[in-house]
Amino acid sequence: MDDILKRAIAGYFRYGDSATTNQPSTADSGVVEHEEKQYAVLRNVNGVLAVYRVRTDGVLKRLKRWPAAIEQL
Repeated sequence: MDDILKRAIAGYFRYGDSATTNQPSTADSGVVEHEEKQYAVLRNVNGVLAVYRVRTDGVLKRLKRWPAAIEQL
């Protein structure tokens, strides 16, 4: 598993929705590139759970709203 994806999943459980029954699937989740920016997209069978933008310094920033094209990638 990619280091960025591991950190995104850890952040998802550490700072957010770990109390819910929605858990990200490592098979469906991944790192995608859109308009020259990288995003870590956490998904499960229900759809997109969270999106993190990978900043140039490697820090992950959770997005409240993400580009609609991310959901189709």
